[in-house]
Amino acid sequence: MLADGPRAERLLALTGLDADALRSGLADPAVLGAVLEFLAAHEPDLCAAAEHLGVAPQALIAARDSLT
Repeated sequence: MLADGPRAERLLALTGLDADALRSGLADPAVLGAVLEFLAAHEPDLCAAAEHLGVAPQALIAARDSLT
């Protein structure tokens, strides 16, 4: 996701995170939830991330739901 410049900028802008907070928060459920919520809000981002991770988009939605 962060390799795609426009997508990365949108992620940081919409989540309120900066690159350092994102990196350091990978184990933080709140940060993970923010990223998964970002993905869930825009299907093309969700599908691209799922494809890159080798999982079904529904798995990312289920992960988001488990954090709330």
